[in-house]
Amino acid sequence: MAERRRDVLAQVPLFSELGSRFVRRLADRMEEQRYMEGAKIVRYGDVGEIFYVILEGEAKVLNSSGRVVNRLLPGDFFGEISLLDGGPRTASVVAETPMTMLALSRKDFAAALRDEPKVAVRLLRYAALLLRRLERPQTG
Repeated sequence: MAERRRDVLAQVPLFSELGSRFVRRLADRMEEQRYMEGAKIVRYGDVGEIFYVILEGEAKVLNSSGRVVNRLLPGDFFGEISLLDGGPRTASVVAETPMTMLALSRKDFAAALRDEPKVAVRLLRYAALLLRRLERPQTG
């Protein structure tokens, strides 16, 4: 299972350019969680403390008005913004099928960063990329 965790994490853009040692440490800190169909995994506006990577199952992402804005499948992830800043959730996520996910707490993420501070520079680069995408003019 530990190898599967590392492989899945290595595919997440937030972690893909980080060293294998750091990814291995994060994988070791993650716990597997299961949810039943219909379960609310995260709620819009709640304080975000956990980052998730989907191993099995499907979920829908709802905006603040409850409209479906995205669907998530195995290999997808959510909660990366809250992982970085601990702020409120920007959407709700509801399981559409039974789900198995890997969960990483913000506390464990921060501890791993303290062990390898050079990684913070790469994460800042990723955060800057997210901001640039948001600021890019919408076409269409």
